[in-house]
Amino acid sequence: MRRLLLPVLFFVISGCGTSEGVSPESSSQEASPQQAPWILPPDLAAVPEKLDGMTIEEYEPVSTLRVPGFGVPTARYPFVDVHGHWFQAPGFSAGQVDTLVAQFDSLNLAVSVNLSGGSGNRLSQAIANTEGRHPSRFVTFANVPFDSVGAPGWTERAVAQLAADFDAGARGLKIYKNLGMDVVDVNGVRVPVDDPRLDPIWALCGERGMPVLIHTADPAMFWQPRNKHNERWLELKLRPRRYRPADQFPSFDEIIGEQHALFARHPETTFIAAHLGWLGSDLDQLGQLLDANPNVYTEIGAVVQELGRQPRFAADWLTDYKDRVLFGKDFYNPVEFHTYFRVLETDHEYFPYYRKYHAFWRLYGLALPEDVIRAIYYENAVRIIPGLDSALFPGA
Repeated sequence: MRRLLLPVLFFVISGCGTSEGVSPESSSQEASPQQAPWILPPDLAAVPEKLDGMTIEEYEPVSTLRVPGFGVPTARYPFVDVHGHWFQAPGFSAGQVDTLVAQFDSLNLAVSVNLSGGSGNRLSQAIANTEGRHPSRFVTFANVPFDSVGAPGWTERAVAQLAADFDAGARGLKIYKNLGMDVVDVNGVRVPVDDPRLDPIWALCGERGMPVLIHTADPAMFWQPRNKHNERWLELKLRPRRYRPADQFPSFDEIIGEQHALFARHPETTFIAAHLGWLGSDLDQLGQLLDANPNVYTEIGAVVQELGRQPRFAADWLTDYKDRVLFGKDFYNPVEFHTYFRVLETDHEYFPYYRKYHAFWRLYGLALPEDVIRAIYYENAVRIIPGLDSALFPGA
């Protein structure tokens, strides 16, 4: 694949994707290489002084630390983003898709996996608008609607529709986090992640060689008291609907336990646990899960900040499990990919994450070995996602 060393287009196509964006309260400032780090730039120095009543949302200090390294706009190798969402794909125009692919080239993004393909006609239109125009650059996963679990014949209909979606070109299945938390059956009873009524779905994926990327639960701190000791307090303050009160949701451990039971019960099906399985802060436990379940992989979408705060341990862990981890981003914003490249590829120190309410801490580069980077960027994806164009990847 042609690797373009061009500045990234710092925009998201209107109507082409969903992103939380980088708001003023979540962005972080870095001094330019020429600027004395202890001198605020004029626009920041002009902000009025405030000693009383400043909130944590307002507090945005500019680091005076000067160390080597400044930004990584392009990945070292072509990569597969296994965690993308193109909800608007059924309505994409040819021009919108072409513009997206030009942005992909600037990032060295070889293949974007659309996890939001849907089903039936919606899926077919999404595939036609993306893969139909750029066959090697997009992959589409199907989704199963869990709106009437337990109704007579529901399981058989769901399996038949998923088989039809695979025949129509879907190359995997994405399961959203509502399974296990919000989905109820026709009797109003919560449907657990490992509900036996869903077993034929996972069995079909195994028979057809289709991976299942499954997002289960949320960060564990969403279930904890919203006090000064909660590491996710700021996020829960700014996004209060993310809180999981005990009287409305099963516990984190119960839901995650259901997911792990599902993995063990279907060893012939390949699963990708989204977001490091929400175990990015306990990589030992994640390693135990992978050791016990050779059919399970994971990906780093929306959790690279967990790796970047434990650079030595995370680098060793990723080296040990390099054949089980894939690259994922979760929601498309070109400039945010730079942080992922910087964490994985460099030895840079103390640089900001792009969204403060996800990570108020600074990050450090892992300086991963070349073979580990290649495995995460594309080798693992080529092995488990059907039909990827190996010509896009060196040595694949």
